[in-house]
Amino acid sequence: MTVDTHLHVIDPTALEYPWLAGVPQLNKPWTYEHYALEARRAGIAQTMHMEVDVAPECIEDETAHVGELSDRPGSLIAGAIVSCRPEAPHFEAYLERQRDNPLVKGFRRVLHVMPDELSQQTLFRDNIRRMTGSGLTFDLCVLPHQLPLAMALADLAPDVRFILDHCGVPDIKGDARQPWQNNIAQLAKRDNVTAKVSGVVAYADPDTWIAETLRPWVEHTISSFGWDRVIWGSDWPVCTLGGGLMAWVAATHAILGGATAEEKQKLLSGNAKLIWSL
Repeated sequence: MTVDTHLHVIDPTALEYPWLAGVPQLNKPWTYEHYALEARRAGIAQTMHMEVDVAPECIEDETAHVGELSDRPGSLIAGAIVSCRPEAPHFEAYLERQRDNPLVKGFRRVLHVMPDELSQQTLFRDNIRRMTGSGLTFDLCVLPHQLPLAMALADLAPDVRFILDHCGVPDIKGDARQPWQNNIAQLAKRDNVTAKVSGVVAYADPDTWIAETLRPWVEHTISSFGWDRVIWGSDWPVCTLGGGLMAWVAATHAILGGATAEEKQKLLSGNAKLIWSL
């Protein structure tokens, strides 16, 4: 059974998502119920909810909303990676509040749509260091040319576990191997970084990709980080831009055809359970 480490629930009746206005394909409700049926059919036994970059004033409301979904009988949601603003003076108090919430397993601040200077600010970096000893992880959502920024964050907080989202968001459709390939290999030298093999179907040509299209990108990520530092995620509903959950699950199993049972178990569930004590 699989642990999906990257689910987004989108509920415009409960929360505000300003960025969705620019992505009409996703600008509608994507409910937990819709996901859960597909997930169970695909063999997903647990999932981690990933923050959806809600309006800043809705950040803690989103966590409460996910908590309600998690509390439902038989819910697949086993934890949440919640939004944060390390550039803000209130981060330290926010960190302490989240440490008291057993649902919260980590933080993410979306960086790939923000100026590169954001993660280089002194306060941002000081607050990342404050996560040391918290047991919370920090997801890195960056573009290939921003991977050196991810390296810098990993270096300044060596005792914080960082999670690289979506294999570093490679341009698979454009077959842009560099600087992605070299930067992935360099980032993987940091022992405190784990790579999330998630949702890469969204970066391929939706009309032509097959499992072999994705293979070199997934295999380079796994070979760089090793089987002990990779986890799997769907990136639902963003993965629907490239064929959907079932297509991504099928492609994953095709790509893993030559892996051992132990290696598959580590990627698909074991490593995630260890990182977040699921």
